[in-house]
Amino acid sequence: MTPRRGDGPAAPTFTEQARRRQLVECTIDLISTRGYPGTSLSAIAERAGLSKAAVLYHFASKDNLTRAALEQVMAEFGAYVTERLASAEGPRDAVVAYVRAMIGYQQANRRHVRVITEILLDDHGGTTLKNPSSHDTNGRWQALAALLAEGQEAGVLREFTPQTVALAIGGAIDAVIAHWLVHPDLDLDAATAEMVTFTLNAIDRRD
Repeated sequence: MTPRRGDGPAAPTFTEQARRRQLVECTIDLISTRGYPGTSLSAIAERAGLSKAAVLYHFASKDNLTRAALEQVMAEFGAYVTERLASAEGPRDAVVAYVRAMIGYQQANRRHVRVITEILLDDHGGTTLKNPSSHDTNGRWQALAALLAEGQEAGVLREFTPQTVALAIGGAIDAVIAHWLVHPDLDLDAATAEMVTFTLNAIDRRD
């Protein structure tokens, strides 16, 4: 019997799709515990109970596999934020929901945060981007800037340059998360509340 395949003649079979998902999850687990340099194809194969050749059948290289892992993490992150924005009542509430969602997802998914930082940042203190163009992964700054511009158009936010303020808010969120990763005793719930206050002080009308 010919294995069932997904849409399209070249699409992987359902079994292959399941195997790829397993390999991606194994990669996420290993990077989150061992770091990117310590996650080899052999280690991934061992975690998945497969041969290295079997891993290479599904992903031609470690780079391809880790890229798939990062894409999955970012897709889940983006879906989480989008879902919470959808329930916001108005652009001002949407900005608050964005701040809470950005921190909340990372608080609940610490291993995903490690994957993002390990893959996107260099090995010298985790502060320099391997690829500067990756900083705005999945357009997160543009998405926030769009929310801010929408609030201005609705007349509920003061006049400012949306991109600049989006970068400032996003950078502050990154700084809070970076500190929390090193100092897990930080009260992240309290920090989130402060970030909301910080954001509203930056964007609210003053008349």
